[in-house]
Amino acid sequence: MKKGLAMGLWSFVKGKGKKLFGGADDAELNGGALKDEIKELGLDDSGLDIVVEGDTVKVTGEAVSQEMKEKVILAVGNVEGVAAVEDAVPSATDPVFHTVVPGDTLWGISASTLGNGARYEEIFEANKPMLSHPDKIYPGQVLRIPQD
Repeated sequence: MKKGLAMGLWSFVKGKGKKLFGGADDAELNGGALKDEIKELGLDDSGLDIVVEGDTVKVTGEAVSQEMKEKVILAVGNVEGVAAVEDAVPSATDPVFHTVVPGDTLWGISASTLGNGARYEEIFEANKPMLSHPDKIYPGQVLRIPQD
């Protein structure tokens, strides 16, 4: 299948997310620390370049799969101090993401995005290893919604 040019700019809540640094100071964000986070999560960033420009992370290159590209975007975007991730990796489709709001549960997110709350485990699995338990989500976190 020939890859298209589906790319995007994904917004994240800058003051939320995993703390990799002492604070959310833009100057502390760097591609090396983010790549270390990707490796710590066990994700395969082969073929991808991670560049930090202020509070925006740019992901370029050729991902090993659409799923892995989406997980890398979430891994770097859900870090405190990151406001956006620019997806400059060519792919056939755009990822589908959901930003958690107060009161959200995976069941509720699944009901609204997949049409059936009982499919919440699909969202949980699609966000591993960033999620360790279905009940451990927080407002401002961005989740990957799997597509058929």
